[in-house]
Amino acid sequence: MTYKCIDINDALPLIQNDAQIVDIRDNISFQTSHINNAVSLNNDNIAAYIDDADKSLPLIVCCYHGNSSKNAAAFLADQGFQDVYSLNGGFSQWSAVFPEQCSQN
Repeated sequence: MTYKCIDINDALPLIQNDAQIVDIRDNISFQTSHINNAVSLNNDNIAAYIDDADKSLPLIVCCYHGNSSKNAAAFLADQGFQDVYSLNGGFSQWSAVFPEQCSQN
């Protein structure tokens, strides 16, 4: 399986529908702000996430700037997720363009 890169404007309608979004940034960054309904994914919870997730739904991987998410997206595609995307520009671009689509804790 492979993944695709997706621009934030193309990701928004997917996220507003049924796409899953995972955020691979560090926990402090995630706690500070993240895309609405995103799940923080790290080494401690990735196995459980893979076991429990609906692999047929679109999955968007978000990092800081859109670089690290590519490796994570490739890994998740290899785990059986069928429709995997790496978010171009990452959270930094998303939060600049769609601040209303971000949660703060």
